[in-house]
Amino acid sequence: MAISDNIRKMRELRNFTQEYMANQLGITQAGYSKIESGTTDITFSKIEEIAGILSVTPADLVAFDSQKYFNSFNNVEGSNNGSVIIDMKTDDIKKLYEDKISLLEKLLSKAEAELKKYGDKN
Repeated sequence: MAISDNIRKMRELRNFTQEYMANQLGITQAGYSKIESGTTDITFSKIEEIAGILSVTPADLVAFDSQKYFNSFNNVEGSNNGSVIIDMKTDDIKKLYEDKISLLEKLLSKAEAELKKYGDKN
């Protein structure tokens, strides 16, 4: 796997945008995009800089393996393999949906009142 792919994956895991990364590096978003697409040769000092922004070591960035990352994340002792177990009765779930519908209806009513108010002004 190319380092450019690893950089992109690590950025996405950190939920950073290309624009954020470019700003941190002092380059344009288009210039950063070229790093991730592999169309620009990247120096080791730039790899170190990117690794710093992503809070990893350059070695982690070069050797990043998403399968290992997710396997280690899901294999934490007692983690239920990353799943969440919710023990709720059908009536409880129905009540939650009814409460959500009620809230959405109130919000819709307020939005309609605001629209009417602005419509009356014009």
